[in-house]
Amino acid sequence: MIHKDGYYWFLTYGFPDFQREELEKTVNKKWKIKTVRVAGCEVTQELMDSVRSENKKTNLALQKRYGKNWKDLYDKDIQDYTMKQVDIMDVLITNKVFRKELAKHKIEIDDLDKDAEELGRPDFYKININKIYPEEGIAFTVNVDLKNRTVNLIK
Repeated sequence: MIHKDGYYWFLTYGFPDFQREELEKTVNKKWKIKTVRVAGCEVTQELMDSVRSENKKTNLALQKRYGKNWKDLYDKDIQDYTMKQVDIMDVLITNKVFRKELAKHKIEIDDLDKDAEELGRPDFYKININKIYPEEGIAFTVNVDLKNRTVNLIK
């Protein structure tokens, strides 16, 4: 069902799949979907039934807007975005300016925590590189052009 914030809300419970959630974050913006955790690992049958009922309404609303195969299209977007993440990392790790900036902020390439946002076209991204401890904020930001395989330092 559409929430008053204009997003389609899916309710979840249980232990989160952090890797999947990270991928969904960007794709969900496009689809106007929000995942809302309503409980942790300890749940009742009543809660599970309630979540199932609400998510069924959301699914029907999404079918009405995007068609009966909306979930297949959504999953394809997740898969495509996963491959874009691989392409982004390939461009980043081979770029000297990027590597210098990582060293300046004492961030190892293996510990890279980043957020990617598509900027108007599917091959151009704004990438926020987070500090080692995410609560400390963003270390620096770059734009990545996958088509031209370039990286531009923003801040």
